[in-house]
Amino acid sequence: MNLKNGEFVLPVRIYYEDTDAGGVVYYANYLKFAERARTEMLRELGIENSNLQDCHGIAFVVRKIEVEYLHPARLDDVLEVGVVLTKVGGASIEGLQIVRRDGEDLVRIKVRLGCMKLEGGPGRLPADIRKILQDVETKVEE
Repeated sequence: MNLKNGEFVLPVRIYYEDTDAGGVVYYANYLKFAERARTEMLRELGIENSNLQDCHGIAFVVRKIEVEYLHPARLDDVLEVGVVLTKVGGASIEGLQIVRRDGEDLVRIKVRLGCMKLEGGPGRLPADIRKILQDVETKVEE
């Protein structure tokens, strides 16, 4: 499992398609990397988004996101996209995601996900899924 000290880490290589004409990662692509890391973390925990939809009729949606860009990533860089769940509630999850290159923080992302019913409106996390997420919940100092 890629979960170490409460942090899940997904390696990401930067391809030409991720960059602008100058070879620098386009700012919005960090959100894509963060989404992939959250999805893979859930998968590592035995929670697949398709199962949440098919069996429980719910999905996670981004309710709030705050991004701090510290340093650029460039073509061919290998990054690590970390995910730490900082708060798991009955219908929401909060997390801190840090994109790093060689141990240097490049981007810091605070995200709050809401649980939504597929037919619309807020939903609740099923108790078993909430328990799994709470088991990896980690308090972090910012």
